[in-house]
Amino acid sequence: MPKIIGLTGGIGSGKSRVVEVFTALGVPCYIADQAAKKIMVDNATVKQQIIDLFGEKAYDQNGLNRAYIGELVFKAPQKLAALNAIVHPAVAQDFSLWVSQQDHPYVIKEVAILFETGGYKAVDQSLLITAPKEVRLQRAMKRDQSTKEEVLARMNNQWEDEQRIPLASHVIENLVWKDTEKEIKRLHKYFLSLA
Repeated sequence: MPKIIGLTGGIGSGKSRVVEVFTALGVPCYIADQAAKKIMVDNATVKQQIIDLFGEKAYDQNGLNRAYIGELVFKAPQKLAALNAIVHPAVAQDFSLWVSQQDHPYVIKEVAILFETGGYKAVDQSLLITAPKEVRLQRAMKRDQSTKEEVLARMNNQWEDEQRIPLASHVIENLVWKDTEKEIKRLHKYFLSLA
């Protein structure tokens, strides 16, 4: 069984770019957010539970009506908790199956809210990607074509780095990309040595 490295970081920290480097190094990477999106459309049980929670408008001809659900959950944290209670167990099951099929010494599980959900307790090591809030804000606004208010609303549903750092096995501050890459390669060797 491969070692599981949980990778996380706030919006705009550069998690996806870090995952790309691990992928290029031949490490199998599981992106929980992508898996969740797929499960919410393809898993009939999950789909029905989401309709029961949000109504028929939860899905449209394009699949999951993300804008509609997004609007509801950001206004009502209890709706977000209810959605997570449907989706997280399904993703956990999907991940278990996926990890059992990998033959690399370690895998990366990229999760936006690894610490917030207590998911860090279920991984062998955790890697936190950080960057100053202002930098993250600018990156996320540029990437998603979002307003400052929209990005801040999403940030408010995540912990601050100060809350995450004490729980993380490893921290990379992602400011200068060549330094970040060097750190990833160093950690890659270290993670291989754990197996």
